[in-house]
Order: sequence, then C-alpha cells, then structure tokens
Amino acid sequence: MRALTYHGANDVRVDTVPDPIIKDPDDIILRVTATAICGSDLHLYRGKIPETESGDIFGHEFMGIVEDIGTDVTNLQVGDRVVIPFVIACGSCFFCQHDLFAACETTNTGRGSIINKKGIPPGAALFGYSHLYGGIPGGQADYVRVPKANVGPFKVPTALADDKVLFLSDILPTAWQAVINAEIGQGSSVAIYGAGPVGLLSAACARMLGAQTIFMVDDNDYRLAYARDA
Repeated sequence: MRALTYHGANDVRVDTVPDPIIKDPDDIILRVTATAICGSDLHLYRGKIPETESGDIFGHEFMGIVEDIGTDVTNLQVGDRVVIPFVIACGSCFFCQHDLFAACETTNTGRGSIINKKGIPPGAALFGYSHLYGGIPGGQADYVRVPKANVGPFKVPTALADDKVLFLSDILPTAWQAVINAEIGQGSSVAIYGAGPVGLLSAACARMLGAQTIFMVDDNDYRLAYARDA
C-alpha cells in the first residue's frame, strides 16, 4: 500500500509499505477513505517529537470502510463505515471506566508525555504519533490496523459525505471540549485566541450553545475575514 512516512525533520514521503494485518483478536483493518493533516502533525514533521523514527506512518484524523475484523470484534462488521478517534483506549481500565479515554492505562507501551523518574503510567496510545505514544502506524495511508476496535471506532450514516463527519475523529471534539470546559451557555461572551480550524469550530460550538458575543483573536487578517463571514 501507499502511506505517508517520516524520514527525518522536514522530510516526509509517500512510500510503498507492507499492508497492515490483524495482530490481536479485537483488531480491524480499515480501508481509509478520508484523512486529514492536524496542526499537531507539524510538530512531528519538524522533528520536535522524540522517538519519531524513520518509516513511521503519520495520521490521526481518518475514517474509512472496515475490510477485515479479528475474531473478538463484536461491534463492527466488514463493510461498516466508521470514524476513528485519535486515542486508542481499552475501555476497561480505571480511567476508561470514568470516560477519561485519553488517560487509558493499558494501550501505550511507550513513555507518553510524562517523562520523569516517578514511574507514573503514560496516557493512551495514539495513532501515528511517535513511539512515545505506542508507535502505532497512523491513517495517512491506504489501509490501517485499528486496535481495540470494540471501543474506539463508531459507525456513521452513509448519507453523510466523508467531509461532513471526518472532523469527528479529533478536531471537532477538541473544539467542543474547549467550549464545554469554558462553560459557555446562553448569553455568554467568549474570546477565542486563534482563528484556525480549531478556533473556527470552537466558535461554531459556542454559537450552538447560545453564546451572544464571540471575539476572534488572530494576527492573520485572512483568518479573521473568514471567521467574520462564516
């Protein structure tokens, strides 16, 4: 298959690599139909994330069609159309049971973002985001192996185009969480710093929750103009 691979700082290439295979009984193989580039991918591209290795496949915002399933997969069938969350969670550890999936205790074999000497467990494994976060190949590829497929993937209606649901993988939940954490409600005033994709989606979420006044702050005039007209 073809995939976007890392070859050092500022050097990514579309290479031919081996197709993924089922490794664990709750894996699926997904044929990717849409994927996106996240702003956080720039940290990888620029060589700023430790333990990013040559040949690593990027991509944590993707969706597609289920091509194969492991023997323990119960929630999905071949042919299902699904969106895949950025985080890989087991669904059964303490944090998953409290809906804190990004802190899953079991899926990340890397060191995670907590690099210290106290033995604190790392957060969850992430797709396509270095060996600090499990070294799981990402979705900027023709196919991808999705672990813990009974937990993360969720089916989406066939009536909606890919570009109407792809943002559910990462960027829209990021914006939604920001607005919820800020306790935006009917009549609120809110300032959003950064009129990029997450900022624009945050504004849309705030408006949906009843915000009365939204201030967009950015040093790029074209972004502010777009936000003004959106």
